[in-house]
Amino acid sequence: MGKLDGKVAWVTGAGSGIGAATARALAAEGAAVVLSGRRRGPLEEVAQGIGAAASVEPCDVTDPEAVRGVVERIAARAGRLDILVANAGVNVVERDWARLRPEDAAAMIAGNLTQAFHCALAVLPVMRSQRDGVLVFTASIAGRLVKLLSGPAYTAAKHGLVAMGHALNIQEGVNGIRATVILPGEVATPLLDKRPVPVPAEERARMLQPEDVADLVRYVACLPPRVTLPEVWITPTWNRLHLAELAAAGLPRPAAPPWE
Repeated sequence: MGKLDGKVAWVTGAGSGIGAATARALAAEGAAVVLSGRRRGPLEEVAQGIGAAASVEPCDVTDPEAVRGVVERIAARAGRLDILVANAGVNVVERDWARLRPEDAAAMIAGNLTQAFHCALAVLPVMRSQRDGVLVFTASIAGRLVKLLSGPAYTAAKHGLVAMGHALNIQEGVNGIRATVILPGEVATPLLDKRPVPVPAEERARMLQPEDVADLVRYVACLPPRVTLPEVWITPTWNRLHLAELAAAGLPRPAAPPWE
């Protein structure tokens, strides 16, 4: 028996990367998982790999009416919704101040912050009625660190996401609802393809993998109701931000990790 037997989880951004790995991890622990994303095809492929525990609800999470509809259908079918993993996120290549366009900045805020508000606002009434629920938000270390690499709009949105998670715990903890914001360092997901400078395969292999973050989400979801984990950092050991600081300080750095 799994620790999440009888639980229902909704995962956004579930067609690839962290979202797909999280859906698999929660299903392996016994949860029924509902997968959302913009494109039906990738969602169905992930769901087929999981089996009967998975169902698909394509959705643009920047549309509050679409989000509300998904939650209403989940509640009607299952009678409950125990876990939200708000994992959807976006970035653009031309992200620095000199090239950032207003429409791209707006898309960054909508795709990384506003969508999480839509999801939280939609699931909270169900979770309040249950007096129980877990909300997990995939942020980034850009939600705590201000670096040029992430771009100002993405960084601002992720900072807002961290604040949102803490604000949820202040008001909703008395209702048995716990929010966790996960702040990964570099993860080898398709979002890397939006980097201004391409990331070579050998560097991607040294980063966090989607399954690493998914296992952390599974751990959070399995914690007893008395426990809230408000914020967690998870970073690669071979941390390229740290390596850049070593180089800037003129300190020696090896060419490869010691385990290679």
